[in-house]
Amino acid sequence: MAKPTRALICGLGASGLAAARLLRAEGARVLVVDERDTPALRERAELVRALGGEVVLGASQAPSGEFDLAVASPGLDIDDAMLRGIHARGIPLVSELELGWSRFRGRTLAVTGSNGKSTVVKALAEILTLGGAAAVPCGNYGLPVAQAVLEHPQAAWLVIEVSSFQLETCAAFRPDIALMVNLQPNHLDRHGSMAVYARLKARLFQHQRAGDVALVPGDWLARFQEWSGGAGTWRTFGTADDDDYACRAGGVGGEGIEVSLAGTWLDNAVLGPNMAGLVGAAAAAGVPADIIERGLRSLTPLPHRAQVVAERGGVRWVNDSKATNLAAMMASIRMQNRPIWLIAGGRAKETDFAAAAETLREWARGVLLIGEATEAMRAAWGQVVPCWNCDTLETAVREARAMARPGDCILLAPACTSYDQFASYVERGDAFARLAADGKTAQE
Repeated sequence: MAKPTRALICGLGASGLAAARLLRAEGARVLVVDERDTPALRERAELVRALGGEVVLGASQAPSGEFDLAVASPGLDIDDAMLRGIHARGIPLVSELELGWSRFRGRTLAVTGSNGKSTVVKALAEILTLGGAAAVPCGNYGLPVAQAVLEHPQAAWLVIEVSSFQLETCAAFRPDIALMVNLQPNHLDRHGSMAVYARLKARLFQHQRAGDVALVPGDWLARFQEWSGGAGTWRTFGTADDDDYACRAGGVGGEGIEVSLAGTWLDNAVLGPNMAGLVGAAAAAGVPADIIERGLRSLTPLPHRAQVVAERGGVRWVNDSKATNLAAMMASIRMQNRPIWLIAGGRAKETDFAAAAETLREWARGVLLIGEATEAMRAAWGQVVPCWNCDTLETAVREARAMARPGDCILLAPACTSYDQFASYVERGDAFARLAADGKTAQE
């Protein structure tokens, strides 16, 4: 990607600021526009102006003028009016991820999927570094890619978490190793259908060529080869005997490598398949089995992802606020391996919750419902498990505490975004952790 003379950046989130810094460091004239206008954005705008860039907040459409390049925030839908206007004018449109990647001279390992991507990215960056090749986690987890490139130009690897939102505006992104950990319904509120979502994920492999490695679950191999046309070396992983990397009770094996997970928090039917993909990616990067195993045994869970935040009176409190879709919620329930009092709800990304009914019938003592999705969830689950309309997280915690018994788990796994009542899944998870640790709710 050539260095632009005049660049337009759409969106002033963390990735937009990172893109502005990178492009200004290259000497480009930069204009950043954002449809929002908030105090936090005004502070960020001053940082851009201090670099010599221009900023327009509260913009309803793409500004006039000539631009060599436009950089899209992943928060903007490809059908957003601003991006449509840019496309109509023939201005090349790329993601911040691709902009940063195009400036990197090391190797790239990219991870996509529906659930568990951040944990895999964190683990792979730590394993590569442990093996002697400095790796920087970036993308949706860690630093924005453009910031990673600016701050770590000598790194051997970028390990990038790639979302379907970013893939919408990737035109030439080509990772040396590409891994899709799993694929379940997610972000259908934006993409419209599972078919569109799946084909976007396939774009991760589209530009790979001989010498690159593509890793996918075995049951997706044929479709991803067809949809992407990628010419990398394809490898499969999962639980089947004919997968190139297969998880089994106690570890992962395949292609001359064996990694034990026995006794770790990763050794279960939910995380095991992801670990098989991770082992395949690390092996493709040349990391020996003993280093992979050592890295996995020292790996700690990320906050807000099946995180135990309290144990009191024989009741375990687990914060999985990052479980923002139905598949992640069901996986979280199964991971606990004990009776569940589930706190779920918020702003839905999906419309059909019925798929969770059997999981709830098997594991849940009851469901405490909060936020906008309450009625839809109650309609889907009320016939198989007791459901209570609690409205707020505080009320749900109070009710769960009153009903839970020794050996139970109170689990926050909402299957929804937090935006109806909280600013982020982090704020929601922190609130749950405080309530669990305090031993009382704000209303008590």
